[in-house]
Amino acid sequence: MTRLILATRNAGKITELRAILADAGLPHDLVGADAYPHIPDVKETGVTFAENALLKAHALAQATGLPAVADDSGLCVDVLNGAPGIFSARWVGRHGDDKANLDLLLAQIGDIADEHRGAYFACAAALALPDGTERVVEGQLRGTLRHEPAGTGGFGYDPILQPDGETRTCAELTAAEKNAISHRGKAFRALVPVVRELLG
Repeated sequence: MTRLILATRNAGKITELRAILADAGLPHDLVGADAYPHIPDVKETGVTFAENALLKAHALAQATGLPAVADDSGLCVDVLNGAPGIFSARWVGRHGDDKANLDLLLAQIGDIADEHRGAYFACAAALALPDGTERVVEGQLRGTLRHEPAGTGGFGYDPILQPDGETRTCAELTAAEKNAISHRGKAFRALVPVVRELLG
């Protein structure tokens, strides 16, 4: 069985990718980066989601000698010309303060009318092999930004993005409902044939 490393210490992401690979019938042993605690986190210095995903995947593949999967994702707001984009997790200037990021974004677009509050979640998923082989696929989830957060599920900007065709925000969907339509779910499912092609 080929071991695949996922370049994250986020248990939720590991569970999600395991489920997608299992559903596709891929017999790969998936572990998170926390299985290799000596490997430092990679700085995301790319200017696109794809570049950041590849940076992380290559770093892990080189450090472990095993195939590695990484993703990078964020929220792209139409009236902000695609921002916060790659800066989604640190929109307030520090990393990972979900509430502060969300509050700042809502304040920035507070006066924008509903018909101009279009946005989408984007995700790039990369597979890198120790020999330098690489592939990247992408997924998107389009929707509209609410004026107020709703729901307690998910994380990040989930409480304010209402997917097209839905009456609920991403944070009000069940995990299964969200995975079925999410940008990350789409990107990881698109990665399945790539894993099959390169790893068997």
